[in-house]
Amino acid sequence: MAAAEAVLNENGQTPEPEMPEPEGNPTSFDQEKPESLWESMWYSLKSSKPAMISLVYIGILVVIAIVTSLFPSILPYDPYAQDLSQSLQAPSAAHWFGTDEQGRDIFCRVLVGTQISLTVGLLAVGIALVIGVTLGAIAGYKGGAVDTVIMRIMDVMLAIPSTLLAIAFMAAFGKGIEKAVIAIGLVSIPEYARIVRSQILSVKQNDYTAAARVIGDSDSAIIFRHVLPNVLPSIIVRATLGISGAILDCAALGFLGLGVQPPAAEWGDMLGRGRNYVFSAPWLMIYPGAAITLAVLAFNLLGDGIRDALDPKSRTR
Repeated sequence: MAAAEAVLNENGQTPEPEMPEPEGNPTSFDQEKPESLWESMWYSLKSSKPAMISLVYIGILVVIAIVTSLFPSILPYDPYAQDLSQSLQAPSAAHWFGTDEQGRDIFCRVLVGTQISLTVGLLAVGIALVIGVTLGAIAGYKGGAVDTVIMRIMDVMLAIPSTLLAIAFMAAFGKGIEKAVIAIGLVSIPEYARIVRSQILSVKQNDYTAAARVIGDSDSAIIFRHVLPNVLPSIIVRATLGISGAILDCAALGFLGLGVQPPAAEWGDMLGRGRNYVFSAPWLMIYPGAAITLAVLAFNLLGDGIRDALDPKSRTR
């Protein structure tokens, strides 16, 4: 009887058995936080060996360009000092890549040439991005006559090969690194304009764009705050590939004698001067040509890796 009374509570009812409290917050779930687009892209990019090797190589080029620009005394030879007694020396322990027709060390000139190629590539793509993205955004968002006029001009520019168009601009503007940057940047505008326009046409009718209009956002605010962030991945891929094209165009202009002028150490100019000694001193063309090839290949592989990483079908765990 005492035992039975012991199990009765003060109201004379049998208490319900207490359930053990769950550990932690019962409303929380041990789920992994969803990845952002950039985290997922970086994960996919790391799984691509060609893209990572290219990224490392590009990083090395950037370091070489910065170091040779800030600390030129670190080079074993002055890349601009002439020594005719050492002209056309074959590669050796003293001159790893040999010397040119004026006795200048090719290894040092190839290293210094990294500055010019990367500078032209980055600045030219920057010009094309600013102008091309703006024109493409206006054409895609406004539509109508504005779209027609802008895109017909872009079609005319695309109908002419970029290198020939750059040569025409150089003939009009003159020679020099600044002119080369402007010419290469201008001929690259249509590519970015078309990409941005096509992307904006596909997203400008979305709900968030309509909501932005309702709350009174201006057209420029809608374009740059709501629409362009959604086309940013495509722009990044195109810009990465565009740098390789700009480096190649810069080398082509230098090869023809229309780009960076001597005594500047530019890969295309070195390649053009070496063609006069293609049989007697082939190293004058081999090393600048290899530098151009590797730089273009690295940016192309990196661009391909970024494109695949941003493709939802390719981002698999």
